[in-house]
Amino acid sequence: MNFFDMLLNDPVVFISFGGLTVLLGICAYYVYYFIKHIEEDTK
Repeated sequence: MNFFDMLLNDPVVFISFGGLTVLLGICAYYVYYFIKHIEEDTK
């Protein structure tokens, strides 16, 4: 229970997980972008 309280109440942990979420979203976008363009070039 202490772990979940830390996740919800500590701003450093909250901002860190928010930054990781943004970073993973950007990475997922670039993976989609490159796969889409590789498929278009092979047609």
